Order: sequence, then structure tokens, then C-alpha cells
Amino acid sequence: MNQSKMKWVALLFALAAVLTLGACKKKVEPAPPPPPPPPPVPTASLTANPAAIQAGQSASLSWQTTNATDVTIEGIGPVNPTGTRSVSPAASTTYRLVAKGPGGTQDATARVTVTQPPPPPPPPAAGPSDAEQFARAVRDIYFDYDKYDLRADQTATATADAQWLIAHPGARFTIEGHCDERGSTEYNLALGENRASAVRQALITAGVAANRIKSISYGKERPFCSEASEACYQQNRRVHFVYGQ
Repeated sequence: MNQSKMKWVALLFALAAVLTLGACKKKVEPAPPPPPPPPPVPTASLTANPAAIQAGQSASLSWQTTNATDVTIEGIGPVNPTGTRSVSPAASTTYRLVAKGPGGTQDATARVTVTQPPPPPPPPAAGPSDAEQFARAVRDIYFDYDKYDLRADQTATATADAQWLIAHPGARFTIEGHCDERGSTEYNLALGENRASAVRQALITAGVAANRIKSISYGKERPFCSEASEACYQQNRRVHFVYGQ
């Protein structure tokens, strides 16, 4: 074989080797791109301040959300992702916030407890009227038979009457002179008048204003007791106090 043929044979072998190596080498596919990250999950919070109110009062709802495209509060409706709202529920209510976004749904709740206000206190018990106080505090003055001067045992009663009357300057009153059934009508009217005058003067001396006092004599015409006995006569020999006349 001449040298020229040997070069062509070598070239053919070299070309065959290159083609063989290229056919045997495996083609490498490019790596796929990484998957996109999942969308973030929404967050939500809801608070009520104050959490307990009385009926008719208000509370403030405050909320915050993230990663949400749709936010609603049951009983209120759609709201901004973050905000506050004043509420005045008539009864205890649990508010529920729902936050929705591409990453899912999140909710939060807040409860407002409503209590009824305590009933108003009962009105103060009515105290005794002025007339009732007068009747309890101011006592009658009793006299001996056929006398109109104050007895020694009645002086303390007259003093106590005067002290109460001075302490209650708005009280107007009448003193009535009374007698037992013995003696004529004319005599007993005069005796009753003298008894009323004696008590009136004792009150004025003690400090009771004279313009507050009226006096009248009924003699024996208005007895307190109708029995013909000394015990009954004693009840009729008196000066009686009447409020507001």
C-alpha cells in the first residue's frame, strides 16, 4: 500500500471514531425552573374594648389583617384590612372576622358582653309628715279643777313643747282650751280661754314667736271623754295643740 492510500485510511478511521463518540454521548436536558413559592397565609386579629358594657353603652372593635384581599366582620359586613368600629349591641355578641386571600382563610373573634344596668334605688321611705311629727312631739297641758295656772308637773311638758316648736319655726298651730262638764257653758268658755292664754304666754316666754300661735276656747263643748268620773274629767281639763290651724 502506498503512502497516499494509508493517509486516506487513517483519515477514515479517525472520522469514524469521531462519529462513533458523538453518537454514544447522551444529550443532557436543561433543569426545569423551581416552582414559585406558595402565597402567604392571611393573619387576623380582633379585639373589643371594653369587653363588657352595660346596655346602651358602646365598645370599640379593633382589627388587623395581613395577606388578605377580602375582610368581613359578621354583623357588620366588608371592612378594610385594618381598622376600628364602634358597636352598641343590645345583647352579648361574639363578633367574627374572616380574612381571605390567595393563601387561604383566617378568622378571629371578639366577644362583647352586655349587662343590664342595676335597677334604680327605691325612693327613700317617706318620713312622717310635719303634722305627724307635731302630733308626736307636742303634748297637751293638763290643769287642776277650776284652775288655769300651769301645774308644777306640767311645766316640763310646756318647756319640751316650746323647744320643739322653736326648732321647727315653720309649724303653725292652734291651742285649744277645754274644760270638764261641771259648771255653766259661759263659765267654762272663760275658763278654757284663760287656760289657753296661760299656755300661750308660757310658750312666748320660752321663745316661740307670738304670730305663730292661735288660741280658742271650747269650754266643755268638745269633751275628750264622756264618762262622769274624775279620771275622765282630768282628760277634759286640758289645752290641746292642733297643727296648722
